[in-house]
Amino acid sequence: MLILVGALVLFGLVVLSSASGPLGYQVFGDYYYYIKHQILFGVIPGFAALLICLKINYHFWRDKAMMLFVASLVLMGLVFIPGIGSEYGTARSWINIFGFSFQPSELVKLTFLFYLAAWLEARGERKVKDLKAGLLPFLIALGFVMILMILQPDIGTMSIIVLTAVIVYISAGASWLHVGVVTGLGILLVAALIKAAPYRAARFMTFLHPELDPQGIGYHINQALLAIGSGGIFGLGLGHSKQKFQYLPEVAGDSIFAIIGEEMGIIFSLLVVAAFLLFLVKGFKIAMRAKDDFGKFMAVGITSWLVIQAFVNIGSMVAVMPMTGVPLPFISAGGSALAVSLAAVGILLSIDKASKKR
Repeated sequence: MLILVGALVLFGLVVLSSASGPLGYQVFGDYYYYIKHQILFGVIPGFAALLICLKINYHFWRDKAMMLFVASLVLMGLVFIPGIGSEYGTARSWINIFGFSFQPSELVKLTFLFYLAAWLEARGERKVKDLKAGLLPFLIALGFVMILMILQPDIGTMSIIVLTAVIVYISAGASWLHVGVVTGLGILLVAALIKAAPYRAARFMTFLHPELDPQGIGYHINQALLAIGSGGIFGLGLGHSKQKFQYLPEVAGDSIFAIIGEEMGIIFSLLVVAAFLLFLVKGFKIAMRAKDDFGKFMAVGITSWLVIQAFVNIGSMVAVMPMTGVPLPFISAGGSALAVSLAAVGILLSIDKASKKR
């Protein structure tokens, strides 16, 4: 697991150094801005957090679950305070204090898992199946997170959190009737959100018909498909992307998989997919070996979160899912996202280490 994640991070740095150069030079006057930012604010603190979380007994997080979850919700609330919160694109999801920026929603992905895993373990399978003791408290806790996400709005991140929470809920023995209720409510909410915001409706229409308005709302997906298609089997060669020269939006972030396809071809693109599938298998094996339910639920949650996010990102780039604006784990630019993801991997490894002790 550690070798796999290390390889993904290293591969991400190589791809990012190529993809982000023109954008870094245009915006910051520094061709290597994004790669330096990724190393200083993502890789270094991320691997430090991984090692710390590996050394700490994972039960520590169970005891602090409620406090950490509430603290992260408070941080999410700070994004709405003028002078502290800052906007990026259409979402107000960052806090900026003394020049240091951080995305609290990345932290919530992990702290909500702490809370959910501890809560499900305390309930036990019998109470989890109960309407009043299981389903309703689950929906209330999830609802707090969803409301804050919708207000930002950051529907992509919200979707990742909801899907991950439902998978953990199922692994705890939830009633399939209750899972069906949650799924139905989720579909209704998505439909309402699409109807409430014209830009979401436009994105959904673009997903159904990518050829519509190629110079307007369909520009992003069409440029992504052009990048991947032009790469062919072996790619144009590392550093030889044309789309990175201000044609493809979010080239260092959400769209980096399209650059992988353009420069390295379908072979490396499939290797990235295979790497996340291997991560899925390894993560679920750790969950199966966990000594207790808290470890099991945390392992299922962390694995599901990172793999779901990866395939949502990749799916949006190849037009099998609507554009959601979530980064590719371990590879896309984003210091806070990478640091939190690596910390989560450290917890996953801590659960595995504990399961192997006699």
